[in-house]
Amino acid sequence: MLVRDAPDLQVFMALRNAESTWIAGASVFPGGAVDADDRHASWDARCNGWDDARASAALGMRHGGLGFWVGAIRETYEEAGVLMARHGDGTPVDASDVEFVGARDALNAGELDFMTFVATHNLMLATDELHPFAHWITPAGSPRRYDTRFFIGAAPPGAYEHDNTELVASNWIGPLDALGAADRGELDLILPTRRSLEVLARFDRSADVLAATRAGAS
Repeated sequence: MLVRDAPDLQVFMALRNAESTWIAGASVFPGGAVDADDRHASWDARCNGWDDARASAALGMRHGGLGFWVGAIRETYEEAGVLMARHGDGTPVDASDVEFVGARDALNAGELDFMTFVATHNLMLATDELHPFAHWITPAGSPRRYDTRFFIGAAPPGAYEHDNTELVASNWIGPLDALGAADRGELDLILPTRRSLEVLARFDRSADVLAATRAGAS
């Protein structure tokens, strides 16, 4: 979940393709599956503020926790076109800059792997700006089961363009507006998305929800 103030709290949401095999037509936050490469040991040197030991401890895992942060950042770039990362001098990355033209398409086409992309541009993932928010596990007996982590972070600079494949529309919306639209039948929200929006709706500013999340109060 990427949040900003405009001037009140908003979150970036996207619409899943109606032909998707999973939650077709639902309004969601950017995200997806953790790939095996997201858990490679080399990511420790490319992540600000977290290594696998600390990330795994925070998620109650023995190992592999950092992959959730890496996967969340990678999927957000692939699906929404924004990248939570910093240049070597510490300045935030704007994924719409000319130096990144074509990289997102190459990643989505499988022609480029994320580590090569990050290393080539000498980037550091801004994992210190992405905070664990919720953990959902599909109930036993469901035809497809998922063990899903939700994260939240301040919106980085960028164009915010859905990939037009998995996601076919996108917008910034206030949490209460999204919940109201769902109640009117204008948006389709799965339970984890609805519950997350209900938590966001308690706050007026992004800094407040981020502070509460860091403190474990959300």
